[in-house]
Amino acid sequence: MLALDPLLIGDLDLGDVLIVLLKVVVVFVVGLVATMLMVWFERKVISGMQNRIGPNKAGPFGLLQTLADGIKLFFKEDLIPERSDRFVFKLAPYLSFVPAFLVWAVIPLGGDFTGDKQGLVTWFGRETRVQLADPQIGVLLLLALSGIAVYGIMLAGWASGSKYPLLGSVRASAQMVSYEAALGMSIGAVLLLAGTLSTSGIVDNQDGFTNWHLVSTGVLPFVIFMLAATAELNRPPFDLVEAEQELVGGFNTEYSSIRFALFFLAEFMNTITMSAVIVTLFFGGPQPLSVDIGGLQWDGDLYLGPLNGTIWFLLKLLVFLYVYVWFRATLPRLRYDQLMNLGWKILIPVSLGWFMLLAAFKLGQDEGWNRVAVGAVGLAVLALGAALLSAATKVSARNREREGAMF
Repeated sequence: MLALDPLLIGDLDLGDVLIVLLKVVVVFVVGLVATMLMVWFERKVISGMQNRIGPNKAGPFGLLQTLADGIKLFFKEDLIPERSDRFVFKLAPYLSFVPAFLVWAVIPLGGDFTGDKQGLVTWFGRETRVQLADPQIGVLLLLALSGIAVYGIMLAGWASGSKYPLLGSVRASAQMVSYEAALGMSIGAVLLLAGTLSTSGIVDNQDGFTNWHLVSTGVLPFVIFMLAATAELNRPPFDLVEAEQELVGGFNTEYSSIRFALFFLAEFMNTITMSAVIVTLFFGGPQPLSVDIGGLQWDGDLYLGPLNGTIWFLLKLLVFLYVYVWFRATLPRLRYDQLMNLGWKILIPVSLGWFMLLAAFKLGQDEGWNRVAVGAVGLAVLALGAALLSAATKVSARNREREGAMF
């Protein structure tokens, strides 16, 4: 099935088509506006942290500053290098920008997940999901779209016909491919517990704080996903893709006007998109945060009807957007060797080992094994693997030091 939405099951009438069109307009218009506001939000928050004013001239509180910057870039001269591959040079920005938009199609932006409602709400007398599409392979689609963005950056550097953008794109693609592995394995821990690839199914599985995958997977997969996603987004402290002091401007050095703006917008759009994915996978998505402390009970109902889940989703999303800005304002940039060592020697082995431990617990639960024994054996195996990996790394470093520099 293309989408597990009751609105699209059976015969379609004009009302069903209009609701689908409304979803498309809302998702993509909100995505564009959210990107514009994200640029403003980041500049304002960082200026506050650094005791500055930030944008305050264009519109109230500087809200229209991003719009003014976009208009300026749109009317600047569009330069295409003489030695470039013109078709690929023009195509590359869209390969970075469009996938960030398409991810929103499978993210639940709201809905009622209480009881057995499974995220369904009633709009104009029809039951539907607050989600453009809910394919059964939604998570695989997320991973595929995040991988396509690598092509946009790589082709941008190659098609420019200049060695500096090419070097920047090679480094960027190596970084993104390296952290894609850790990203995928941390998602594997979520899929293991959720038992489904559907994004709405993953949200429905997180009914209550203790069932949030942040808690049920043991926090570590979330930490790995957060680090890997930050590197995937080329956000500080992993923003080596555009290390200006080393490679001019990185892969987009030869771009100008609206094509440069597309790369710029893709970076901020991807930040919002990945934050939404984190909320969906680990923090219950639109699921409300209920409270039960000392007789004080609250089911998280904001008394907003069908918008209740959407407000909860936006609040969680805002927290992670602030965290990403906080990272940018406080953390220094890593060296490239530190970046690659973190990805290949730490995140990938740790995510793989933790996934195997969770799989052992899952198998033990199905077979009725003693959980304490399973945990003890699993941790012993992980400790042995970590010791062997550490020893191999030290021997390799010692051999390299003995052989000296290659160049």
